[in-house]
Amino acid sequence: MSKKKIGILTSGGDCAGLNAVIRSVVHSAHHQGWETIGILNGTAGLLKDPPQVRTLHPRDFDGNVMRLGGTILGTTNKGNPFAFPMADGSTKDLSGKIIDGFKILGLDGVIGIGGDGSFAILKELAKQGGINLVGVPKTIDNDIGMTEASVGFDTAVMVATEALDRLQPTAASHDRVMILEVMGRDAGHIALNAGIAGGADVILIPEIPYTIENIARKIKSVKESGRNFALVVVSEAVSTPEGTKAEMEYHGGEKRYGGIGYYIGDKIAEATDCETRVTILGHVQRGSQPTWNDRLLASAFGAKAVELIKEGKFGRMVAWSDRQVIDVSIDDAIKAYQDVNPNSTLVQTARSLGISLGD
Repeated sequence: MSKKKIGILTSGGDCAGLNAVIRSVVHSAHHQGWETIGILNGTAGLLKDPPQVRTLHPRDFDGNVMRLGGTILGTTNKGNPFAFPMADGSTKDLSGKIIDGFKILGLDGVIGIGGDGSFAILKELAKQGGINLVGVPKTIDNDIGMTEASVGFDTAVMVATEALDRLQPTAASHDRVMILEVMGRDAGHIALNAGIAGGADVILIPEIPYTIENIARKIKSVKESGRNFALVVVSEAVSTPEGTKAEMEYHGGEKRYGGIGYYIGDKIAEATDCETRVTILGHVQRGSQPTWNDRLLASAFGAKAVELIKEGKFGRMVAWSDRQVIDVSIDDAIKAYQDVNPNSTLVQTARSLGISLGD
């Protein structure tokens, strides 16, 4: 029998814990006597001729690699291969070239580490090209369905919580209201978790409507209690009360969420006459050294992904459920988008602690 050869790639936004997944896959595959091919820069590496890859060995993963943030393979979150942007402004379907890249490599299976957007693309490529795909969920947003946790979320929450820990003393020193804007795309998991853990007075998430009046009422009550500062956490995806999303435009015209913290800060200052300061945490949440929990989850996910290839179970995503790793349909995971349930335990916990959610 010929030696099995599996591929692995990271796709979409980076986060902490990706290298720990790669390490786990390489060690687990080596234990089976298989070869692991790392595909560079996500699907973009397959558009090159020849495909950009590197053979991965257990010796490549010394004690330092799993501690690193980001991904040693590189990644991309631009350019849908089914409508790839060209230099003249048009789009072109390059999915066939990517599928050819997979076939040139002669892979028996491919492990894709990504979020719901990446999985939607990868599963369609797998369907069209007959590629044996297994998915590993990663996203700081923790919004992939069918899994209680995704790689990268724990570290992002830790970074946001530590930011609140650092903002609190300076807020108290200057009698200020500190607003911390965190990532989260369309889900408020980071804001909710970090806000509770970091002792916030107000948490604003896109799933729960708010009014400036309610926020101001909470901050005034904090001041009346004798405390001279307040902490506000807001998810980047929160809209203004009128329904407008705050966006920042980058070079080339790309727009992304960002800046709602400044809007909230100005409105709080107007309504309370308090001095406010805004911190936008941004990509700091992505680049940190992974927590022990993200490393552990990544290791369990990588080992399970190799096991699924061994069992011939494709079109599946590894998932964390009831303190164990299971596998679910990638299709089901994409469909079961997981934002914050306004009636969830953590929302009720926040309310019980006296935290205002703005409603």
